[in-house]
Amino acid sequence: MRLLGRDGLREPREPRAFLVAIAKGLLFDYFRRAALEQAYLTELMLIPESEHPSPEAQQLILEDLKAIDRLLGKLSSKARAAFLYNRLDGLGHAEIAQRLGVSVPRVRQYLAQGIRQCYIALYGEPS
Repeated sequence: MRLLGRDGLREPREPRAFLVAIAKGLLFDYFRRAALEQAYLTELMLIPESEHPSPEAQQLILEDLKAIDRLLGKLSSKARAAFLYNRLDGLGHAEIAQRLGVSVPRVRQYLAQGIRQCYIALYGEPS
């Protein structure tokens, strides 16, 4: 559906290879989201059952996590990692740079990309 919405979509030179690439991307997304869901459920098992959210709340949380994953999925792996290290783990620019093997200015660029994706999710493309 995303491809059909693109302007200037041309007929692929190799239709089978094109479909294989799309299928691989869809499988990658599926397994990444399944791993995300499993990680959430694993973390949920670590807290006392009396503190578990209701099944409805758990479903809403999973949907939110998947939406965040889709949002951050538009970033490169390093930009996504930098954003998560900063926002979830509270790491500073220098520590993120060291972990990712990049410069501090590059970390700043990655964080700006993450913030831009959040802005787009909230308000749409800037005009």
